[in-house]
Amino acid sequence: MANNYTKADKATMYFIGVTTGKSSIMKVFPEWAEYLGIDAEIKGFDFKPHDNPSSYMEAVKFIKDDPLSMGALVTTHKLDLLDACRSEFDGLGHYAKELHEISSISKRGKELWGHAKDPITVGLSFEAFIKDGYWKESGAEMLILGAGGSSLALMTYLIGRARDGRDLPSKIIINNRSSRRLDELHRHADKMIAEAGVTGMNLEFNLCPELEDNDSVVSGLKAGSLIVNATGLGKDGPGSPLTDNAVFPEKGLAWEFNYRGDLVFLDQAEAQKKSKKLTIEDGWIYFIHGWTRVIAEVFHRDIPTEGPVFDELCRIAARVGAPVKSAV
Repeated sequence: MANNYTKADKATMYFIGVTTGKSSIMKVFPEWAEYLGIDAEIKGFDFKPHDNPSSYMEAVKFIKDDPLSMGALVTTHKLDLLDACRSEFDGLGHYAKELHEISSISKRGKELWGHAKDPITVGLSFEAFIKDGYWKESGAEMLILGAGGSSLALMTYLIGRARDGRDLPSKIIINNRSSRRLDELHRHADKMIAEAGVTGMNLEFNLCPELEDNDSVVSGLKAGSLIVNATGLGKDGPGSPLTDNAVFPEKGLAWEFNYRGDLVFLDQAEAQKKSKKLTIEDGWIYFIHGWTRVIAEVFHRDIPTEGPVFDELCRIAARVGAPVKSAV
């Protein structure tokens, strides 16, 4: 994928992703910027998943060296980009060091900084979807499909909940189709749990190379359990981590991390919504929290996560950028 690294003639924020031109942020950002009083524009850089390290380096060096290139939000490439470009960063935030990934590139004077915002944004989104006390009352479980960066962020948030004495699922199950990322997530979780001094988290890690393996785990979940599609399938790649034969739990919760694309997982949940009394959430609020946290970092602005200003940002986003289900 060829990207145009032309020197910016006004303050510019970048979106480093896979199909950035299809994202609602391209319509939403200008409206948000006007509302927040930020005189800036946004441009996208597209890369293949797990692209050549030199391609990531080219983009990061351009942002670092160009005075009006203010920073970027990174999706899909969070782990790979930091692996390739760690030497270019003058500083990393706490979560970036802990998780070995970045979702935010920003500048502090001449210094280039990387932050991992996802544990914060996934937590804000989780709490908007599932209220405190739900897990204690229901005894339900959670199944996370996928073991990439989004799953690592969710696990980090959940360990923080445990450290703070907040309620958790009775079991947290992580399925992944390849062993490398599953083993990496397992090691990270063990390390974070030990460092946090947490006891009693019930974790299960399953290697599930076939979709039917995921179906089998779904069928064994307790009533009220949450299933999370954190694989990227439906947006960054075609399909779903489940087959159409998967049976969702009674009164279960289904959370699709994406808000756009051919969201097959969401369609599968919708097909059983009535019969299984499902509660379904897509990635729209996650999108809003994710972008506002990074914009706040890039432009050094205080953007609240709730209240009148946040509510207006949500209204603006819904007005100009809310996706049509059929749009990819």
